Formats: sequence, C-alpha cells, structure tokens
Amino acid sequence: MEFSSKLLERAVYEMSQLPGIGKRTALRLVLHMLKQPKDQTVALVEALQSMRQDVKFCKSCHNISDVELCEICSNPNRNEDIICVVEDIRDVMAIENTSSFKGLYHVLGGKISPIDGIGPHDLNIESLVGKVKEGKVKELIFALSSTMEGDTTNFYIYKKIQGFKILTSTIARGVSVGDELEYADEITLGRSIINRIPFESSLKN
Repeated sequence: MEFSSKLLERAVYEMSQLPGIGKRTALRLVLHMLKQPKDQTVALVEALQSMRQDVKFCKSCHNISDVELCEICSNPNRNEDIICVVEDIRDVMAIENTSSFKGLYHVLGGKISPIDGIGPHDLNIESLVGKVKEGKVKELIFALSSTMEGDTTNFYIYKKIQGFKILTSTIARGVSVGDELEYADEITLGRSIINRIPFESSLKN
C-alpha cells in the first residue's frame, strides 16, 4: 500500500495495530477522521489520552474504574456475599447487561494458559483467595469461558479454596462450550447465571 504522506502512513499503521482492524479498514477510518471537523478528532485523541493516563483498577475487584473503588463495589445495594469470578471487563459488562446478577465481581485479568506463558501468579487469584479467607463471601460463581484454559483456571481456584466453608458454582452450560461470555446473548447468559450449578457437579462431566 503506497502512501503520498508519511503522516497518513503512520496514522494508518498505528490504527491497524488495533485488534480486528486491517490496513484497508485503518485507512478508511483515518480518511474518515480527516474529513471530520478538527475539534472532533482532537476530542477523540484527548479522550484516549485521558483514559490511558487516568484509568484505574478497582482495589477490590480489579475492574476498570475512574476511582479506587468502582461503582459496583461501592454500591450498597449489591450483595457482598456472592462474587462472580470473570476473566476481564468485557465479561463484567456482558453479565451486567443481563440485569440478572446483583452480587459483586472479581476480575482475574486472564486465564491460566501455559502455552501463552500465563500462570496463576500472573492473575488476580491471591486477592480472591484472600477475600475467601476473610470469611465474608458465601458463594463464588465461576463465570469463565467454557474452554480448556477456563476450566483449568476454575479448578485451580477451586483447589485453593477447598478448605474453606464456601459454596462454589459455575454458570449453566447454556453458554456453549468454547464460547466467550461477551458473545453470548443476554437472555442465554442471564439464564446461565440464574440456573448455575454446583462446581463439583461440573467436574463429573
């Protein structure tokens, strides 16, 4: 792809680094921005810069937040007895969209995947175990995707907390094996949360 401008070429290259965006799509987006009023592009750049510099992670659940304690964790109407364990922010958003869960979350930041060099210590697992040790949590809901990595992560956490008096459950298999939560429709995902099953039962399958 030949460019008449090095500035345009650089902008297209940087845009094409985003997931799911090839060079042709990147070029289309960059040219679209060139046609827009300058202040609109500046507003986009400032929003991205502000997000990158000022975004925080909730000190309790590790969700993305503007302040130290996210809006979900600081909401007095949420049930603190139940924690839904998810991979990342996209899963929190997917479950919140169902309006079927009123507990709290714990964002692991990924899944155990030796092939990708991701081990238990690379994830937010110890802080989750710490919450269980405090004795305030009555149930953990494992809501990771139904993949080998997700199941491995679930089992690892389950073994870490096995000695404590706490219920462990997993979302019902209304979400197909191998599917990511963010792509499940809201009704299916909502039902899978409501109809969750004991984690021990899932080990027999």
